[in-house]
Amino acid sequence: MSRSALDALVEALRRLPGVGPKSASRMAFHLLQHDQEGARLLARALDAALERVRHCRRCNTFTEHEVCETCLDPQRDATQLCVVETPADQAAVERTGSYKGLYFVLMGRLSPLDGIGPREIAMQRLFERATDGQVREVIVATNFTAEGEATAHVLAEGLKAQGLRVTRLARGVPVGSELEYVDLGTIAHALVDRR
Repeated sequence: MSRSALDALVEALRRLPGVGPKSASRMAFHLLQHDQEGARLLARALDAALERVRHCRRCNTFTEHEVCETCLDPQRDATQLCVVETPADQAAVERTGSYKGLYFVLMGRLSPLDGIGPREIAMQRLFERATDGQVREVIVATNFTAEGEATAHVLAEGLKAQGLRVTRLARGVPVGSELEYVDLGTIAHALVDRR
């Protein structure tokens, strides 16, 4: 028995983080009943993003170009490399206005129970990027979750072995939080007070 188009839409919407069956149904009904043009716009935008967005060759964030604008900015401090878990975390750090270096986006964090190891988070690419001869300090800005802390520890050990100075965001960011949800002042202070 095949699923209906409505069931398929609800299931697709449930793939979004924090969206359960009721929310997914509500969104599907809203789009179909009240905002068909919005649904078409969403479909076109998703299709275009899937077609054009890729990973930056240098920092691994999302971009439509081979190298992202941040990596190409000559005003950025190429001696500092801030390692974050996601593009949303990178955006949160950027919004503080207190960091002027470059980034590397892991696109995840180590989680052996979920089958996420060093290969899945581009750890080797990070080590290659960090040892390019320009980077002097690597700021590990993974989230203060159990997986984020484990990732930070593994990264710090590997990067220190390469002769790099490794710092970590200060504990001003609450334990168990994710950067994209932390207020900008807290992130700014954590960057300034990093160890």
